[in-house]
Amino acid sequence: MGTSLTTEFWERFSVLLVVALAMTAILTAVFTALFDALTARLRGHRSHGTTPRIPHQRVRDDRPAPAHH
Repeated sequence: MGTSLTTEFWERFSVLLVVALAMTAILTAVFTALFDALTARLRGHRSHGTTPRIPHQRVRDDRPAPAHH
């Protein structure tokens, strides 16, 4: 009872495969864009590359002050 795969099967298989690949690519692009937008919003719109400044702490210097003439 062997059944052979017909040309109709391969035609439908190839069409469904192409449709599945296209849907995967489209959905990946959509969800990636949405995730990037959500991440930028949660980070406080700091997507332009600026970082908050950290104030410098002065280190105590034990050397004597230079003498001015």
